[in-house]
Amino acid sequence: QVQLVESGGGLVQPGGSLRLSCAASGSIFRINAMAWYRQAPGKQRELVAVITSGGSPNYADSVKGRFTISRDNAKNTAYLQMNSLKPEDTAVYYCNAEISSQPGIFQIYWGQGTQVTVSS
Repeated sequence: QVQLVESGGGLVQPGGSLRLSCAASGSIFRINAMAWYRQAPGKQRELVAVITSGGSPNYADSVKGRFTISRDNAKNTAYLQMNSLKPEDTAVYYCNAEISSQPGIFQIYWGQGTQVTVSS
């Protein structure tokens, strides 16, 4: 079994920063892309940032220049550094990863989510 566990959410004032972590554990052979999604109340889940196994990132336009995604392959962990946070960044943030437990067979896994609230 594979698990993704997020941490690092919380309450922060506008303009502040938070760093989210997503640790994968269990029977892992290889991890391809890792990503962060978010879902605000009453809205659809949206992609925030994704990073390939080689470390190439892509971002939603709404977070470019403010958020940075990274990963530590030795620790099977992805990070999301969020700076200059705005109230509209308030959402539950979910980690997502494409993981194989044996060669050639990949599945998509999701974490349980971590709440980020930006408010004064």
